[in-house]
Amino acid sequence: MSALQGLRVIDAATLFAGPTAATMLADFGAEVIKIEHPTKGDPVRGHGYSKEGQSLWWANIGRNKQTLALNLGDSEGSAIFLDLIENADVLIENFRPQTLERWGIGPEQLWARNPKLIIARITGFGQFGPYSHRAGFGTLAESMSGFAAMTGEADGPPTLPPFGLADGISALAVTQAIMFAMYAQRNPESEGFGKGQVIDLAIIEPILAILGPHATVYDQLGVIQPRTGNRSVNNSPRNTYMTKDGRWLAVSTSAQSIAERVMTLVGHPEVISEPWFSSGSTRAQHAELLDGYVGSWIAQRNADEVVREFEAAQAAVAPIYDISDIMKDPQFEALRTIVSVEDPNLGDIKMQNVLYRMNQTPGEIKWTGRAKGADSRKILKDQIKLTDDQIDKLISQGIIAEDVG
Repeated sequence: MSALQGLRVIDAATLFAGPTAATMLADFGAEVIKIEHPTKGDPVRGHGYSKEGQSLWWANIGRNKQTLALNLGDSEGSAIFLDLIENADVLIENFRPQTLERWGIGPEQLWARNPKLIIARITGFGQFGPYSHRAGFGTLAESMSGFAAMTGEADGPPTLPPFGLADGISALAVTQAIMFAMYAQRNPESEGFGKGQVIDLAIIEPILAILGPHATVYDQLGVIQPRTGNRSVNNSPRNTYMTKDGRWLAVSTSAQSIAERVMTLVGHPEVISEPWFSSGSTRAQHAELLDGYVGSWIAQRNADEVVREFEAAQAAVAPIYDISDIMKDPQFEALRTIVSVEDPNLGDIKMQNVLYRMNQTPGEIKWTGRAKGADSRKILKDQIKLTDDQIDKLISQGIIAEDVG
């Protein structure tokens, strides 16, 4: 039995936090119904790389989900949506604030049909406040959260990540929030017992939450963390270093004992007795010196030798990988981090596995992202008892769509 077997989730979100959260729930057994526009489909179908007209991103983010192509902006479409909500536990949506209300399917209307519904609303800036009406994407959150300001070289521009970092963090956060809400709903001692509730997640907040105590440091000391490249303001040596054979390695010395082992290994144990070496923050003030010692030692050796000697010294080092390295690394192979999944159009494809391992209720990838509206007829017949004639009429009106190919 899967961990979330019996949990029914409506995924009415796009790009990318909401759908990613729904995928995580689906991976662990939730029944997820993905709602997308009948003609436009989900935007991710046209996002990123494709092969033979098939979106490789959709194959991943659409996995383990049933697909229903339904026009929520149409009054008849919103009526069908309300019928579906009666049998759902969770709704994930990321429309701009007041969009669902304008369509007559806001929280009050949803709770009138299903008082226990948990509604996760994901927007760039939250449901209220002066920016709530703005379009919001992860890039803006990475910019406004302080992440970009502290990322990059000291003499270079602020740097954005080349992937949906803020969206991914928000997906993890909203998945956690949904589980909190589900627990409260089942806990007789909670004020949320037996009730639905709204989760209001602003994408600008989760990424800020994990950046460390920046607000407290600024409040108490007036310090704004500068850009330091790959160095850290909290410890040193911590950087990337090139080996003799042209490969990049990363070294971390967050623990004092590791820092001492690294400096002993690279032939400069004398620095350990310096008063400033006794804490990470004061070591960071001498990063130029420490990086010079570590970097020159690594530069005289090939990568395999460096890794062997660091491991023997119980010091922390790792190669800088791209995806081709990950695909052949024995540790990732042992963990089954990358798995093969059969896709009806592309055949055997590889993708990242479910997020973690659970020995009693493990997750599973059952199928890749399905065609637009592939499950429309089945969902409407099984869950709200529409007839084939009624479904055919809705298709002809453009309210729903199905892909039978």
